[in-house]
Amino acid sequence: MTDTAPLPHALPSSRTGSGIHASAHPAADAYAARWIPDKVRYDGGWVAHGVDHADPVAISGTILAPSAPIDPDAAWAAFVSRDRAYDGRFVVTVSSTRIYCRPSCAARRPRREHVGFLADGAAARAAGYRACRRCLPDDVTRDATAVRRALTLLDDDEGSLSLAALAASVGYAPHHFQRLFTRATGLSPAAYARDRRAARAAAALRAERNVTAAIYAAGYAAPSRFYADAAALGMTPAAWASGGAGERVAWCEVPTPLGALLVALTGRGLCLVSLDEGVEALAALLPAATLVEADAGERSRMLRWVGAAAVPLDAALPETQRRALFLAAVRAAARADA
Repeated sequence: MTDTAPLPHALPSSRTGSGIHASAHPAADAYAARWIPDKVRYDGGWVAHGVDHADPVAISGTILAPSAPIDPDAAWAAFVSRDRAYDGRFVVTVSSTRIYCRPSCAARRPRREHVGFLADGAAARAAGYRACRRCLPDDVTRDATAVRRALTLLDDDEGSLSLAALAASVGYAPHHFQRLFTRATGLSPAAYARDRRAARAAAALRAERNVTAAIYAAGYAAPSRFYADAAALGMTPAAWASGGAGERVAWCEVPTPLGALLVALTGRGLCLVSLDEGVEALAALLPAATLVEADAGERSRMLRWVGAAAVPLDAALPETQRRALFLAAVRAAARADA
């Protein structure tokens, strides 16, 4: 997922200017610029909570009324640019052909005076339009349902689910579903599955405080896979199980459209990223570690990871899945930056 265009029906922000507070940290400014309100994606009525925060990357967002009218000019711009981010938010009607399309339809664009915008396919059909046979706009709901189901399956999977089996379980061909899933979530099915396994490894260590017990509690068939997934801990599994003994852990908090984000790292890399938890939670998780507030260099690195992560604000996905995908994207960015 990438940065997105202005919303077709955003209401004016309650703040002045861009909503980004001045900062003495260039890296923070670069991160915050990604969250200017007209760059935030719509998720069915909520975009980004305005955050008044002493942090230099405080963010201002826009609250949308679910029944807000579609802005024709912004919707036309999304249609002209074939922006997939708007698929499912509205449909495009063409009076000269009496069809309706997705905003991203690959067909040649009709003249502006022949184009209208309606909330969904049901509204278009009620107005006498038929679905485009090229872009199949009514399949947007089916695609979203498949992605949502696949995420649930991967959340429960212990590593045995192949791409072919995953795609078959939701009724798609493997290569097509790979593209569909990645476009909707910003991560491939394999990347998301790997992140879920790493989360289970961390949770098992947290519960067992013993590496051998954690391997079996997390459902691993072999220690090698456990140790591979535990590399995302930012320390050895033994150090994690002992509460971070001997580790220096730097942390910072970053406001995001999904809530306050706690990010922590060690000399090895990212060790924790969590929404709506403060440093107290980090201290409880790693009571034997030395916790320090991140310095300018460490903070810049963390902001780079967060800035590289796509926020999955798809209205069809439950909030729990959007949050999980965001955290997975931050962890993936940290691994890529290692």
